[in-house]
Amino acid sequence: MQGDVLVGEFSEYGCDQPFLLARFTPGPGWESVRPLFEALATYRGSDPDGLRFVALAKPLQDWGLALAPVDGQQTPLQLFKDCMVCINGAEAHLRC
Repeated sequence: MQGDVLVGEFSEYGCDQPFLLARFTPGPGWESVRPLFEALATYRGSDPDGLRFVALAKPLQDWGLALAPVDGQQTPLQLFKDCMVCINGAEAHLRC
């Protein structure tokens, strides 16, 4: 979610420690952040000081995206503060 706008939905199907594996279905707000997630999906290789990862993740964090449970019973988790989310096409990896 970005505020009240649904960016997309996750459907968990497995685990690859430390990540949860999920299918991703885009929502109405997806196109505004899609390029940022696509850039993050290219993150590979050596990054000893983590600066390359921060450069890719910080713009997503600045959007104020959050994981919100469908039932609304739990507090939403802020992306790249409370949890990490990588989306590559219809596949997602989550670590909270």
